Amino acid sequence: MKQLIYFLAFVLILHLTFNIENCEGQWFQCDEIYGGMVNSMVVDGNNIISGTFFGVWISTNNGNSWTPSGLTNNYISSVGASGSTIYAGCFSTLKPDQRSVWRSTDYGSSWAISTADSVSIYSISTNGSYVYAGALNKGLYLSSNNGNNWTHISLNNLSVYSLAVSGSNVFAGVSDSGVYISTNSGLNWTATSLGKKRVLSIAVTGNNIFAGTAAGGLWISTDNGNNWTQTSISSNGTVYSLGIDGNNIYAGTLNSGVYLSTDNGSSWAQTSLNNKTIYSLAPNNGGVLAGTSYYGIYSSTNSGINWNQLALNSSEVTSLAVNSTSFFAGIQHFGVYSSLNGTNWTQTNLNNRVIASLGINGNTIFAGSYTYGLYRSTDNGINWPLNVLNNQSVTALAVDGNNIYAGTMDSGVFVSSNNGNNWTQTSLINEWIECIAISGNNIFAGTALHGIYLSTNNGLDWTQTTLDKRAYTIAISGNNIFAGTLNNPPGDGGVYLSTDNGNNWTQTALDNQTVYILAISGNNIFAGTDNYPTGNGGVYLSTDNGTSWLSKNQGFNGIPSVTALLISNNYIYAGTYGFSVWRRLLSEVVGIQNISTEIPSKFSLSQNYPNPFNPTTNIKFNVAKLSNVKIVVYDLIGREVQTLINEWLQPGTYEALFDGSSLSSGVYFYKLITNGFSETKKMIVLK
Repeated sequence: MKQLIYFLAFVLILHLTFNIENCEGQWFQCDEIYGGMVNSMVVDGNNIISGTFFGVWISTNNGNSWTPSGLTNNYISSVGASGSTIYAGCFSTLKPDQRSVWRSTDYGSSWAISTADSVSIYSISTNGSYVYAGALNKGLYLSSNNGNNWTHISLNNLSVYSLAVSGSNVFAGVSDSGVYISTNSGLNWTATSLGKKRVLSIAVTGNNIFAGTAAGGLWISTDNGNNWTQTSISSNGTVYSLGIDGNNIYAGTLNSGVYLSTDNGSSWAQTSLNNKTIYSLAPNNGGVLAGTSYYGIYSSTNSGINWNQLALNSSEVTSLAVNSTSFFAGIQHFGVYSSLNGTNWTQTNLNNRVIASLGINGNTIFAGSYTYGLYRSTDNGINWPLNVLNNQSVTALAVDGNNIYAGTMDSGVFVSSNNGNNWTQTSLINEWIECIAISGNNIFAGTALHGIYLSTNNGLDWTQTTLDKRAYTIAISGNNIFAGTLNNPPGDGGVYLSTDNGNNWTQTALDNQTVYILAISGNNIFAGTDNYPTGNGGVYLSTDNGTSWLSKNQGFNGIPSVTALLISNNYIYAGTYGFSVWRRLLSEVVGIQNISTEIPSKFSLSQNYPNPFNPTTNIKFNVAKLSNVKIVVYDLIGREVQTLINEWLQPGTYEALFDGSSLSSGVYFYKLITNGFSETKKMIVLK
């Protein structure tokens, strides 16, 4: 009888563990904010592979939705595909470890550097097992075995901007040297008569070779490069990309969109996508895809008569704000988006401006734009009828009751006392204002050139504080004033703290980062930082006024630059440079505390307390040396429930809060994994 009871209890626990709902132990990306710089595309059936300013993105449903691959946080100049193998050319002048050709043999899940040399790659072209890679100032590399081995074959000391392959013929567009041709798969090369032109794109169809140049228009050769004729596309225009789909030949240009020829290049007509810079073109199931600068990907299925923008979630988010009913996001080049829940976003009617700042005053939303001044909506973002401060770039906004302060680029601070109808320039003029913060009668303005200024009389007079750094953000908590600054020179940036109204400032432990945004919730200070050039940006948290900081980046696909932070409804939202908006449970982010900086003699994991628990429990552990620490929670049959911690920690004793409110009753295991050490313990959720 006891055996039957034990068996039934085990079955009950097993059943309960299968009902685990979404436990948000990391950052989660929100949808439907379009954008991104798309340098290269390859179409493989319904799959589209895009090389962007922020890594490789893949769509498996013809571009309706996109997923970042395992290669993120890299500038990808070119992509190629052969079967399940994807190649990505990484271009970097400052990060030698990121240069080279990267290869994935599992369709983008995992990546490894393929070439031995550390060189910036401009172009990639594939032909069966042959892969060609054009490099910056290093000529051409060839692999004849799917990227396993590479040979530096030719065109030494030249930059190869573009490549095209047709059978055994290979065509290379070279910096300031025109087009080279090889008729034996790249072993030997001959310069054509195109001369000293920078060839950014090449396409071949039949006997015709098309060459798009920088500031020299589009050229065509019908005799294998012996002679070239300039086409009707502007003689001083730049042609970044070319694509061929049957009789249709497409040319992507600088600022003039896509052109189409249906007669082998004899004549060209501008399509309706006519005001964008087109970096890449790719035929797609009888249509064509156009990858743009900043605006993501457009698709046409009727020879360029109509274009639809596809959802590539890599927008550059400049600002976030929330009122009682909605969230708002300011986006580079795309205006303002709104959301009811912070996860699904819709573009408002203010849709064609670079938005630098947002401000909220009840149901009134203010949007500061570059060049076009300040917009106001009084119906929650549906309409934006008022545009004031014309010809100003409004880079910062702060609201204090009926007073609204607007910081501008080069014209200082303006103030309105009637909800934005009228504006007066304050005495802080001729300054580029990065941020404004208000605390009681004190108004702080961070500038690009002269640090932080303080006004105690609504902007009539301003006094320069002793912090002379470029201040991107200011946050105030009681008597503590925090300023996030530019890390230039290195070590000079990070977060600074003043406890005496800005008279004196102390640099905190986050001292080697550019900090774009600060947000405060209780005793928790969050910093959104730049990932360039170290790659160690993202979100940091301090619970001790900046004495120590913890990285809080688990779940990001690569560590992004975080340019906006917002805390609302028990979540923290992060707006990023190139990766759209993400969110995470606030309780999960702040759940780890450094309770002792005394260095332990060894790694160890303590029993959670209380245990059993409902719904929260504490997990204490020791870190013996600087390490990447993971604590993972598993169910009874070994399925991963949540990654509680996955970050670099300094030596010390830590305590993490685990919230099991979304778990069913049952037995779970938690495991500490770090630096060759692991330890597992059991805990029980009892509801």
